Amino acid sequence: MFKKILFLFKKELMLSVSLAAAIASLFITPPSSRLLHDINWRTLATLFMLLSVLEGFKKENIFRPLLQRTGHLKTIRGLTTFFVFSVFFSSMFVTNDVSLIIFVPLTIILFRAGNKEKYTVPVLVLENIAAVRGSLLTPFGSPQNLFLFTQSGVTAPNFMFRMLPLWICSAILLLLFITFMYRKDLKERIIIEETEFSEAWKPEQKRTRILYLSLFVIIIATIVSRTRFWPFVTLFVFLSLLIFDRGILVRTDYVLLLTFLCFFVFSSSIAANPAISDFLKTHVANNEYWWSILLSQVVSNVPASIILWPFTKNLTALLYGLDSAGLVSIIGSLASVINYRLYAREYKGKALYFMKWFEIISLAFFAIIVIPQYFLAKI
Repeated sequence: MFKKILFLFKKELMLSVSLAAAIASLFITPPSSRLLHDINWRTLATLFMLLSVLEGFKKENIFRPLLQRTGHLKTIRGLTTFFVFSVFFSSMFVTNDVSLIIFVPLTIILFRAGNKEKYTVPVLVLENIAAVRGSLLTPFGSPQNLFLFTQSGVTAPNFMFRMLPLWICSAILLLLFITFMYRKDLKERIIIEETEFSEAWKPEQKRTRILYLSLFVIIIATIVSRTRFWPFVTLFVFLSLLIFDRGILVRTDYVLLLTFLCFFVFSSSIAANPAISDFLKTHVANNEYWWSILLSQVVSNVPASIILWPFTKNLTALLYGLDSAGLVSIIGSLASVINYRLYAREYKGKALYFMKWFEIISLAFFAIIVIPQYFLAKI
């Protein structure tokens, strides 16, 4: 048992960091009853529901009709555009990490089948950018957006209005990057003999697919409406899965939930310490944009949102920074870490090659948007 736990913490670096931070913070500020109150149980419950139901999406291959469209694409540019914007649009609804888990493996398979593996890494990096930038539009597109939307009290339309300029500009930039990548031959063809890479839907599973789609709608309605009945919704989702597809509860990403819980403990303890709290109050307010980008390179953007929120005056600047941090380095976003792991698992020994192209392409994108975003957040 001890060896299994040790292996888990070695494998899940972010969990190890968050747990160490939480334990250290309890020595800085001794725990009290306030700690349980400060933990955002609503965010954890909502995240549990989303992660569980989206595991069901993957299991039941909900995106199969969309993936079948790849058989009609004949040019490498068309296939790349399809994958990049499939990630871009789907990440708004199923979160950025789930969209990458769905589309990255298929991208690798198809580019290998079409003998175009030289493009695989650049395309995966563009998909990573698409996941980070597409998901920023909605309150539930990423864990940090969900947390800040829940905490801030802004309406869903207001949240989306704040993020819309970044979303539109990102879509345009992605198209330009794709065009630049294939500038030598925009009509370079790709021939894929086998196009059926997704398991066929089983008729007997129709009820389960309807269940997951229905639960997803209920969860989104719960998030947007901010209903005070969220504990009952959480219980309903849990019991529905327990009765109709209990195996999915085993596949839920509890590591991410535990990581969130640890950083809630860390954030609460830090905020309760007068010296640290005064320092962050003095330095974070009105500098949220730069703090969120820099801190995310150390602890990733999800925990950075939890740490910085209590000291934030400009919500827009904080959102802009957190939703851009994943472009600077792989550690900047949990979605980027997932993308890297999916590639490294398939191409052992080529991790440095992936990281090189990640930094070249992502930093080029970041360099274009970083200053305009800073001034836009001030408006």
